[in-house]
Amino acid sequence: MSKLSLGGTMGTSYPQPEKHIDQCTNKELLHLALTETDDENAWEAIRELHTRGSKEIFDNACKLCLSSNAHERCVGADILSQMGTPHPIFHEETVSILLKMLEQEQEPDVLNSIAVALGHRDDPRAIKPLALLKNHPADHVRSGIVFGLLGFEDDLAIQTLIELSTDMDAEVRNWATFGLGSLTETDTPALREALLVRLTDEDAEARGEAMVGLARRRDLRMLDSLLHDLEEGLFSSLLFQAATEICDPHFICPWCICVKLGKKKKGAGFIENWKKRLKNAHRQPLTGSLIPLSARGRWRGRRQHSV
Repeated sequence: MSKLSLGGTMGTSYPQPEKHIDQCTNKELLHLALTETDDENAWEAIRELHTRGSKEIFDNACKLCLSSNAHERCVGADILSQMGTPHPIFHEETVSILLKMLEQEQEPDVLNSIAVALGHRDDPRAIKPLALLKNHPADHVRSGIVFGLLGFEDDLAIQTLIELSTDMDAEVRNWATFGLGSLTETDTPALREALLVRLTDEDAEARGEAMVGLARRRDLRMLDSLLHDLEEGLFSSLLFQAATEICDPHFICPWCICVKLGKKKKGAGFIENWKKRLKNAHRQPLTGSLIPLSARGRWRGRRQHSV
């Protein structure tokens, strides 16, 4: 830990464990962010720095980004990512610094922090340099790349997410499928095919995200997978969302409640009738944004933390 990176905090007395985070000085918070071994405690300090969002904090974060120490660079990028939350500040300066770091960074942990930070900044200038790292050997770097590309309608961003939706790492596939299915209004044959492939994914969350994405596009090819998972008792909020996207929820709720509570199935006749009603269901097309409110909420929740 260098004196330069902490703005001259060496020798300072730091808070005792019982001291509340909002009572800490900026220097104390920086120290905690850099030295705390518990990730959640470190992120609590970083979130407090985000909220304060002063020029002093920004300057210290910039110094950390120039450090020769990889962990300090990570923390610097993490602080810059959401400075001023919920209203980002120092945007141009931050994006410029992060993109410059991306050009020369080699450490996987730092690359992850940079990619996630750029994702929080939602700046299209990051799409091309992030896409170049789609084949990085480290899983958490590719996961960061996915996060950085979420929510863009850009062709390169969509194509990169399509490729990463087939990644060997389940978390990468899950995030990429979420981005394709719920965070874009793009609707192309290539995107639908990418979602269809994920219907047979061994990861239940990735399958659920694919079902939601296809249901939002009124693609009934997801129905067999949805019915299979429900009949197997694999109830989840994603399956419920997919079902209600494609069909009147009055047909869905009794079935889902039955599955969730583990009650005995009501027999083949009930199941076949339910299938028929689901397959024949018709709803008015969505108006406005294709992204359901629930998907927006899941996105906001996920984006509060580094992936």
